Amino acid sequence: MSSTAQPPIPATGDASEQSPIEKELAVLLVNALNLEVAPEDIVPTEPLYGEGLGLDSIDILEVALEVSRRYGFQLRSDDERNQQIFQSLRTLATHVAEHRVAS
Repeated sequence: MSSTAQPPIPATGDASEQSPIEKELAVLLVNALNLEVAPEDIVPTEPLYGEGLGLDSIDILEVALEVSRRYGFQLRSDDERNQQIFQSLRTLATHVAEHRVAS
């Protein structure tokens, strides 16, 4: 793990405000899944599954594939942390920031 990765959660400000990595991932979600929502309208702290953004397990698999392609690390289907990783845009962004391969 890189010690230079910074968490994408802003120290101050509105919890619904997207950080730069959250903005990137919101665009990735909308484009990869053809969502009918604007990337900037995705609230970083709302759930990705069910009541929040409404994604299902197939959607999450597609997102995992796109994250792997774009950020150079694997999100494995058997990872026991997947429920935490995909809890919200913010938790996904935190995981990506910690694990992405520097380009």
